[in-house]
Amino acid sequence: MDQGKSFQAVVNDTVGLIKEFEKREQKPWGVEGAMIELMKQVGELSACVMMKEKYYLKERELSPKYKNIENNIGDELYDILTLTVRIADHYGIDLEEECRKEIKHSMDIFEKDKK
Repeated sequence: MDQGKSFQAVVNDTVGLIKEFEKREQKPWGVEGAMIELMKQVGELSACVMMKEKYYLKERELSPKYKNIENNIGDELYDILTLTVRIADHYGIDLEEECRKEIKHSMDIFEKDKK
């Protein structure tokens, strides 16, 4: 993937990838399937963070599952982003526009707090 791509280009590429997954899925996921998978991926990210921050028993460090924890965290974050894109696409939401809108809203609040 091109490092210089815009957020919207990454979203568009992700939608294309999702369409390829949809051709191979045993049954259509719909938004419900995407939500179930999103919760699973958030749980997997949580386990990776707990491992990285040493909340689990030291013996888990020997598990091949946690051998490359930084990559695992990145993979889980991407999976969560992909599912977020899938849900946004289902509802026809422009994620880039929503991000810009929410950033502006938060910045407006911070500006008011300065006064």
